[in-house]
Amino acid sequence: MKLSRIAAFALAASFTLPAFAAGANKPLGNWTCEDFVAVQDQFKPKVVYWATAYNNKGGKPEASVLDIEGTEKVTPAVIDACVKNPKASFWQTVKGEWAKLDAAAKADLKKVEGAVSKEAKKVEKAL
Repeated sequence: MKLSRIAAFALAASFTLPAFAAGANKPLGNWTCEDFVAVQDQFKPKVVYWATAYNNKGGKPEASVLDIEGTEKVTPAVIDACVKNPKASFWQTVKGEWAKLDAAAKADLKKVEGAVSKEAKKVEKAL
């Protein structure tokens, strides 16, 4: 299973490398937002997927879990943040935007839990 993931990643990287011409000569960890913004638009989500998966498990992409829905939500935020601050670290921008997304999700969960708790108390009173 790990071998197939690594092979798939290597194959995908070989097809997309020309799209990353701006930052192709340096490791992704050294990219600035300017490097990321220079990537063709169709490949930006792939870069964010890779950066997210690679970063989530301490630099071991084969051990990472890919959050497709979350990555689709965070990608536009990363693009916007990078356009606003092109000299920023791409890695730090990805981490920061994920932190914002996670904080918003936790806040939404607390609201739902509060509403459920309130309704449970109403039902309890009615009984």
